[in-house]
Parts: sequence; structure tokens; C-alpha cells
Amino acid sequence: MTETSEQTRTQDTDGPAASVSTRKAATRRGGGDPASRGRTTIADGVVEKIAGLAARDVLGVHAMGSGISRTFGAVRDRVPGGSKSVTRGVKAEVGEVQTALDLEIVVDYGVSISDVARDVRENVVTAVERMTGLEVVEVNIAVSDVKLPDEEDEEPEPRIQ
Repeated sequence: MTETSEQTRTQDTDGPAASVSTRKAATRRGGGDPASRGRTTIADGVVEKIAGLAARDVLGVHAMGSGISRTFGAVRDRVPGGSKSVTRGVKAEVGEVQTALDLEIVVDYGVSISDVARDVRENVVTAVERMTGLEVVEVNIAVSDVKLPDEEDEEPEPRIQ
């Protein structure tokens, strides 16, 4: 045997020297599994958007955020070029492998608040973990208001009909 094939055989004893040399040459070039090359970071805002959309999908959630933030948000939404804030009422703390979320919601009158909160937690945890791979360690929910059936929304009337 040549000196090179002898070195290959001592480095990896899981098979014939020829196939070991081929395998080693393929993995040496790039430094291992392509999925492990580099680092992925996820911004707090990304997790907040995912959680906000997931929470809004739950039946019984009327809005997100406190009254003041909803009022400012409604005005901001009407400004040309402004977009609806899906992160309103959501705060995320994102680490390397875990995240924690705080949500502020307004529920519709007549629904079970505990059921809505449970459904929001389940939907948010599922969406965030599936999309980001982060472990959601907690989802704290503050119910800041109840939307009554005869109540007007706090959004200002449009000036143009």
C-alpha cells in the first residue's frame, strides 16, 4: 500500500481504504455537513410578527395591544405608506435556542377568556417553534380589554368615503 492510503486507513477504519479515501476527500473540502456551516440568528421582530399573526388567528381575539397602542396604530395605518403593525401587542425576547413572549390581547365579549388564552398559547407556540426552530419557554398573556358587541372600534373615521 502507498503511504497515503495507509494514513487514510488509520484515520477511518469503517470500510475499505478506497471508499474511505473518497468519503474523506468529499467532507474535507467543505468542512462537514453543509447544514452546520455558519450561524443563523433570528431577530426579535421576526418572532413578534409570527406570534402576532398566530394570536390573531384565534377565534375570540378581537385585537392586540392596549387601547392607546391600538389608537396610535390605527392612525399610523392610515398614513400613506404606513402598514398595519402585526407586532402590536407582542414583545419577544429571543436567545440562541429559546424565546419568551408577552402578548396583550382584547377579547370579544361572551367568550371564555381562559379558553381563548389557552388557544392563543397553543397557536403561538406551534407557529413560532415550527417556523424558527426556537423553543418557546413561555407565553404570557395580558387581557387588557373586552370588546362589547355595541362598542365602536377605536379607529378614527376615514375622511373620504
